[in-house]
Parts: sequence; C-alpha cells; structure tokens
Amino acid sequence: MNNTEANHCDVAVIGAGPYGLSLAAHLRAAKVNFRIFGSPMHTWAAEMPRGMRLKSDGLASSLYDPDSEFTLETYCKDNGLPYADVGIPVPLETFVAYGLEFQKRFVPQLENKSVVSLKPSNGAYVLRLEDGETVTARRVIVAVGLTYYQYVPEIFSGLPETHVTHSGKHKTLDRFKNQEVVVVGAGASALDTAALLHQGGARVRVVARVPQIRLWDPPKPAPTSFIASLRNPLSGLGRGWKLYLCAEAPLLFRLMPLQFRLEKVKRVLGPAPAWFIKKDIVGKVALHPGLSIKQVRVENGKVKLEVTNSTGAPETLEADHLIAATGYRVDLRRLPFFDAALLAQIQSVQNTPVLSSNFESSLQGLYFIGTSAANTFGPLLRFAVGAKFTARRLSRHLAKSALRNGAQQSSQTNGHLVRKEPSNYAGNIANDRV
Repeated sequence: MNNTEANHCDVAVIGAGPYGLSLAAHLRAAKVNFRIFGSPMHTWAAEMPRGMRLKSDGLASSLYDPDSEFTLETYCKDNGLPYADVGIPVPLETFVAYGLEFQKRFVPQLENKSVVSLKPSNGAYVLRLEDGETVTARRVIVAVGLTYYQYVPEIFSGLPETHVTHSGKHKTLDRFKNQEVVVVGAGASALDTAALLHQGGARVRVVARVPQIRLWDPPKPAPTSFIASLRNPLSGLGRGWKLYLCAEAPLLFRLMPLQFRLEKVKRVLGPAPAWFIKKDIVGKVALHPGLSIKQVRVENGKVKLEVTNSTGAPETLEADHLIAATGYRVDLRRLPFFDAALLAQIQSVQNTPVLSSNFESSLQGLYFIGTSAANTFGPLLRFAVGAKFTARRLSRHLAKSALRNGAQQSSQTNGHLVRKEPSNYAGNIANDRV
C-alpha cells in the first residue's frame, strides 16, 4: 500500500469518548475501513474534577462493545470495586479507568492526535491532523462530546482567568485551599465543585438566580410486583414511563415537533444536582439562591459581584476567585476544526445540527453523535447510555453503505459537497427550518 492509499479511509471518527469508542468498537467488528482520532475519555479525564461522581446509575454508565461483554459491572467485579445497577454512585476515576481499558481492548488502533482542520474536497472530506498528516475520508463522524462546548455567560467575558474560570478548567481544586471562592450555578457541576472545594479547605459560596436549588430524588426501591414494574418501568435514564420512552424510543422522539423536542431536551433530566451530594453540601456550603448578577469586576486582586436579591435589593459579594459552573451548550460555531464554508452549509437549529434518522447532517457523509445530536434524538443522547443505541444503529448504516456504494463518490459542485437532505428525514425536516 502506498502512502496515498494509506491516507484514505471510508470513515473517520473525531472524538474518543464513550460515543466515539463505542462506535469504533462496532465498526471494527463489522470490518469497516475507519480511523479514529482523539485523546481517550478526554472530557472525563481532563475537564471533570477529581473526586466527582457520575449522576447516571451504574447500569447506565457503560461503554458498548458489539456483544455487550465488557460492561462497567464486569470491570468493577474484575477489579474488586463496589458496583450496583442503582444506588451506588460511580466515581469519576472508576469510569475513566474503565473507559481507558475499554479502548485498549476494543479500539487499539485509536490515534491520540487532534484534528485541526476539516474541509470538503471532491466529494469527500480532508482532515488535517496536529502532526501535519492529511487524511481523506468519505464519511466523517463528529463525536466530540462536551469538549468544545463550555458555556460562560457574557457577563464574565473578558475577565482574567487568574480570577474567573469555567468549572471544566479544573481537574483538581487544591489551589483554592484557604481561599474565598464563589461558585455560580445551581446544577450538578456547581454543587459538585462546591463540595470538592469545601473538602479541600476552601471557603465556598454558591450563587444562583433560581429561587431554590433542587436536587434529584434518591432512587426509589424497585417495584415488588410485575404490575408495579409495568406502572413504573426502569430504563437507563431512570424509572417512569416518561424516562422509559426517552430511553427506548429516540427515533420516535425525532418525529416530534421541533419545539417539543427542544423543550424536552432542555428540561428532562436537566442539570439538577444528584441526590448523593446533599450530605456534602447542607450545613457545609453557603447557598445563595435568588440572586441576579448585575456586574462582575476584578479589583485589587479580588472578584467583586454586584447582585440583586429576590426583593430587588442590591448586594456586593467579594471573593478570591469565581468559578462559573454554568454547564455546556452545543454550538457548532465553537468547533475549531470546522472550515467556515463547510459550517455555513450545515442546516442547524439553535446552532445544533439537524440530523437524519441515521445521524447524518444536511451535508452528505457528515454525521454527529453524542450531545451534539440531542436536539434530534432526545435527552438520551446527553448521557453515556445513549452510546448503545447510537453505536448499533450508525455502525449498521455505515457498514451497509460501504457495501452498497463501494467507492462511489458523493455529489459535488465546484469542489464543495452538495447540501443534501437525506431521504430518511421522515417528512419533519420542514419543521426544523427555523
């Protein structure tokens, strides 16, 4: 094989988190010609604070090989680690170690390189890697997870990172020992960060605009009868028919009206803190709900927040550091490797891609999976458990397409891919054009 042939593949996968690795394991088993790029479990290993625990239960925190033989449960049993389908929180360190072992077993060909450029060319895509290599792929799967989607409100923009950072910037929080830290947010990342800061010796206050900080309820006891199980079924997203349908019927969810989908993705299993964090917060961390931040500045080495409380009265808060635990928002414009011309051709809603039932965007051969696909397939795609549905469905589609089309080239116009609405958009594509 000459060098030119070596730099061609049928499928290129960008990203090596739970979705990228699960898909790659399925593609490898199906003998699809693919390459996968990225640092394994990067977001989890580099952007989540050490000591954190997953919100998802054990039964919903696996990666997925084709035979489902190497689950988180299997890994924990093999290594003498505590595990339960429901009720025992999964430590971040356990999840990351499991994901790395999954990669070694099922995706040994992973290339720990970043993609720095993605452009259309002659009916295919050209990827340029950080080491200068260029790779041509007929189809590209974007599986970047949350890596590029850290959200920082505009009010914090322009402030120095010496004093204001996003929660995803901290793998450890040791540097804040004996400091005053304000954590902004009311979700899981906010309270997780606050608890870990307190445990590390920082003096912490949580500031949130919501009137009350709510936690997820503890898992309920399993139903004791078959009828009770029917009334309250268990899924990877939790108990109850609403969550069961979100977990088991993502293709049906895709057919729902646009506004319904957007609302459910935002609200169902939102950012509320997990039940087990309560004991680490109550009586230990100062909570300040109902505060609206009006201005933030750095003055004399301190962060100063001008806020108003629920009555409209002004207050001033001061701290050594502010951590914006304000979550993540999918926004295709934040993917640094996207060619501007390519980005302009992708049909989107609220800067998230409109996808076919096989995860294909409006550009033929360009696919999105994971959180980027949640507005199409529902809240399932925001959690690791959604990788099972994704890997199975997309790998079958890619394998069949490879056999059916062989070396067939995509339609092209002047060297750019044709913006094309796949036939399986199921008739609701018009509703997505907003």
